[in-house]
Amino acid sequence: MYTTAFLDLPHLASACGSVQLPGSKSISNRVLLLAALSQGTTTVHDLLDSDDTRVMLQALQHMGCVVEPSAVVAGQPLRITGIDGFLPNNARGQLFLGNAGTAMRPLTAALAVLGGSFEMTGIPRMYERPIGDLVDALRQLGCKIDYLKNEGFPPLHIGQPDFSQLSDAPIQVRGDVSSQFLTSLLMALPLLATNRAITIEVVGELISKPYIHITLELLARFGITVRNDNWQRFVIPAGSRYQSPSDIHVEADASSASYFIALGAIAACDSSHNASQNGIQVLGVGKDSIQGDIRFVEAAQAMGAVVESGPNWLHISRGAWPLKAIDLDCNHIPDAAMTLAAMALYADGTTTLRNIASWRVKETDRIAAMACELRKLGATVEEGQDFIRITPPASRADWKAASIHTYDDHRVAMCFSLAAFNPTGLPVRIEDPKCVAKTFPDYFEALFSVSQASQPAPVICIDGPTASGKGTIAALVAEKLGFALLDSGALYRITGLAASRAGLDITEANAPAIADLVRSKAITFTPNHRVLLDGDDISLAIRTEEAGMNASRVAVFPAVREALLQVQRDFRRLPGLVGDGRDMGTVIFPEAPLKVYLTASAECRAERRYKQLISKGLSANMADLLADLQARDARDMHRAAAPLKPAEDALYLDNSSGTIDEAVQQVLTWWEQRQPFTTSA
Repeated sequence: MYTTAFLDLPHLASACGSVQLPGSKSISNRVLLLAALSQGTTTVHDLLDSDDTRVMLQALQHMGCVVEPSAVVAGQPLRITGIDGFLPNNARGQLFLGNAGTAMRPLTAALAVLGGSFEMTGIPRMYERPIGDLVDALRQLGCKIDYLKNEGFPPLHIGQPDFSQLSDAPIQVRGDVSSQFLTSLLMALPLLATNRAITIEVVGELISKPYIHITLELLARFGITVRNDNWQRFVIPAGSRYQSPSDIHVEADASSASYFIALGAIAACDSSHNASQNGIQVLGVGKDSIQGDIRFVEAAQAMGAVVESGPNWLHISRGAWPLKAIDLDCNHIPDAAMTLAAMALYADGTTTLRNIASWRVKETDRIAAMACELRKLGATVEEGQDFIRITPPASRADWKAASIHTYDDHRVAMCFSLAAFNPTGLPVRIEDPKCVAKTFPDYFEALFSVSQASQPAPVICIDGPTASGKGTIAALVAEKLGFALLDSGALYRITGLAASRAGLDITEANAPAIADLVRSKAITFTPNHRVLLDGDDISLAIRTEEAGMNASRVAVFPAVREALLQVQRDFRRLPGLVGDGRDMGTVIFPEAPLKVYLTASAECRAERRYKQLISKGLSANMADLLADLQARDARDMHRAAAPLKPAEDALYLDNSSGTIDEAVQQVLTWWEQRQPFTTSA
């Protein structure tokens, strides 16, 4: 997952391949709560690991549920032993629920019925998301809920309920603000239906019916069959009791599928990249999904996408181009409809999305957010209380390279990543990319895995002499930008170590085998200076005296040098690369858009090396270190193969007296000066 302040997406030209989607957030958090309220132990497979599910799991453990393991582990099921409808004695505490509406609202309802003493808190945006209609409905039952700040909004305090006046009258709740209010009641009120039926009556039009369908389907899996009277009345039968289904699998997220459905409709497939597959294959969700957002497929088809589907997969390819503009009531796909707004950038004409008032009360005011960011790209946008109308840029020249503000909203970030496929070759900056962790932590990695840039991924080269600080600065720049990292100076040490571990004598006769060996290895450099070889941490192993000697021996073999030339170039990947060494800008990546030549006096470098050795408890002599560095500089500058010298277009950075942070900031400033982004609408 990218945790940088922003992520620069180079212009993307084509896409093809397969994507395995994460589990559905809507299903994951419903399943977690239902399992927690049930009798027995539920084994949950394919649970989404995201910000929303983490806060839900923490809350359930606070309520007395046993969760094994205590957090989601990739590839492992999660076991939840429920409380069978009763909280432990003296249950109390503060529950922090972030910005997770799928946790805040259902937990509020469940705990208001169960009792105890709880404060329901979250981030500031959560305190702007309405909950008054749900609280009003629960108070009809006798639940004790108090507002801790503003009337109608979290944070809340939940106390012991008084059900002495509970009657057979229907519990009324508005249906036109958020379907989560009704979902919350449907999941909480079976706890009260032990000896009487309970009826919930919807006031006004029920929006987002597909999400209620998910809730009803999952309730049935946990032993509660609710009668649905035309989406206006819901009857929970007397004698209801939650019972674990033992095992349950979480479908992949249909809302997350929308970005890759759109991708298949927008992006042509470069057959030279993947001749065996045309278009985008989405795995984990298909035509049999219980999620309403699967109907996004119909909207995408109306815009021109070609979609095939099976029980657990979708295949999408480009059909009509440009896409067809549509006028659509989106009440049935409220979350996925945001992706249609991004597709509208590629449509012939004006696209209108209607009946989307619920966008206003989501993670942000999504109508306002989408309108603002679409305008940055050059689109003409009209917004109303419950609609948005989008006309794409009038011509290629009207597209703009924008920095997209994401409002701490995962769907805004994912939608606007699709703007990187614009027809004018412009990059797109996504601010705060880590917000996708709410539902799809590895979204950008998945996008890059199936996308091809119109030009090779950008590279920042940082060259310089030994002990100039280039390794430290390169790692920090890569970390700030979310770029891959290449420490070219370590590659010969890695090659020598790999040969030694493989039992290959380092001789000229074995040079071709050593070259083939290093080509086959997965080498990773992390921003915190760890080096991985096929996943094994070799950071210390390559710093031994033996590793240094082996590095010198393999470096003289032309076959090894040729292999490592390609290995280094293969580090170039989306969204970009920072490489440090002695010939990054002259030999390895001569076309890199930014080349930095880092300098520092020999005396300064010797002093740094001296302090470094002393800090490790090793003996050192300044005069010897200085002489060694000066001799090494001379060898590097006069060697026959790729001598140390600045590229003709390199920018010089003297690192003799400044701090590391100042040097990093200077490189970032130079990078920023090469970017075309606008930040205002």
